[in-house]
Amino acid sequence: MFTGIIEHVGRVEAVESACDGAAQASRLRVNAGPLAASLAVSSSIAVNGCCLTVVEVSGETFAADLSSETLSRTSFGEIKPGTRVNLERPLTAGKEFGGHFVQGHVDGIGRVTRWEAEGANWWLGVRVPRELARYVAMKGSITIDGISLTVANLTGDIVEAAIIPFTYANTNLQVLRVGDAVNLEADVLAKYVERILEARSPAAASALTVERLVKEGF
Repeated sequence: MFTGIIEHVGRVEAVESACDGAAQASRLRVNAGPLAASLAVSSSIAVNGCCLTVVEVSGETFAADLSSETLSRTSFGEIKPGTRVNLERPLTAGKEFGGHFVQGHVDGIGRVTRWEAEGANWWLGVRVPRELARYVAMKGSITIDGISLTVANLTGDIVEAAIIPFTYANTNLQVLRVGDAVNLEADVLAKYVERILEARSPAAASALTVERLVKEGF
């Protein structure tokens, strides 16, 4: 579990291709700076909002494996050495909960449609997949590349968030460009509400009746 409050901006050092059975996989190496000192093999860490397992730690660099599933559902399929990535360690007991519930389970890939300055702030616009748009609400929360953001505008499948100078200075948003891919995670509370409502829906009427049983000789 994470909060969407970025702790450090790391840098991708390498993306090494590997084979996951018959499917493609990769090993991602990230320079985490001072954050690496607190990491250990088997630890979890969110990289651009995707929860990964640390498999190696060497100095300020850690490595994590990317399965074919992860590559297909996240922006990591397009990631290159030198890319700046948002890093966050898991939430621990007693730690301040400053953002919202973030699982690190990326729901899909968005595309940046707007990235422009407005005074001291910025506007970030992202096109979200249609299947995720129903989980987005005005003034609700959404995770974009691991950052907990508040929805300020919502038009169709375009979500916009206002970015304050602190967020700009302490995340990878500084290098963002229109057209870039970003990882998206919808608010898990919205997903649970949907599931509860589905479970409460009247069950479909059974085609099996007493009359039919008699007719069939039972």
